[in-house]
Amino acid sequence: MKTLPTALFAASATCLLALSAQAASPQGKAAEPDTIILSDTLHYDDVNKTSTFTGNVVLTRGAMTLRADKLVTHEDAQGNQFGTATADKGGTVTIRQENPEKFETLIATGQQADYAGQAGDITLTGQATVTRQVCGQTFDSVRGAKIIYHDKTGTYEAFGGQNSAAAGGRVRSLAQPQSRIDQAVAKCRAGRS
Repeated sequence: MKTLPTALFAASATCLLALSAQAASPQGKAAEPDTIILSDTLHYDDVNKTSTFTGNVVLTRGAMTLRADKLVTHEDAQGNQFGTATADKGGTVTIRQENPEKFETLIATGQQADYAGQAGDITLTGQATVTRQVCGQTFDSVRGAKIIYHDKTGTYEAFGGQNSAAAGGRVRSLAQPQSRIDQAVAKCRAGRS
């Protein structure tokens, strides 16, 4: 089960970090040139090193896509980068990471996703979920009110509460046996031949 959030959150952290670096450079000298951000509006503040993307925001970096209604990135005086993606009332922020070699798709959702560059933490808040699909079938998932991935230690935490995606305000975790995942991968691989 550890690979589910670790892989997804590591990809998300890389994406938000690249976004912050790109947004902080008005000359277009992006740290990751393959990051593309589509939005209805963009406001860049050079003095405060802040970029605000609003309206149907779609960030794509390689096989990873982030969708939100608003994305704000900024850099502090020490060069630490931060990002916050939010959804309008009733919506969700969605982060989707494809891994075709493993026939795997990782999907994270929440009403808000925050990235703190100095700590390397990614936090999903409000109706938070992280799901791993293999060959189109769900194998692992975590649901709660808040899910935090700590990049520096490779650990994660999930918390229940009033705004949990799991029933009763609890944390719900589902992990399938590795043998079932291996069977699904073998079936997909055979279907490609």
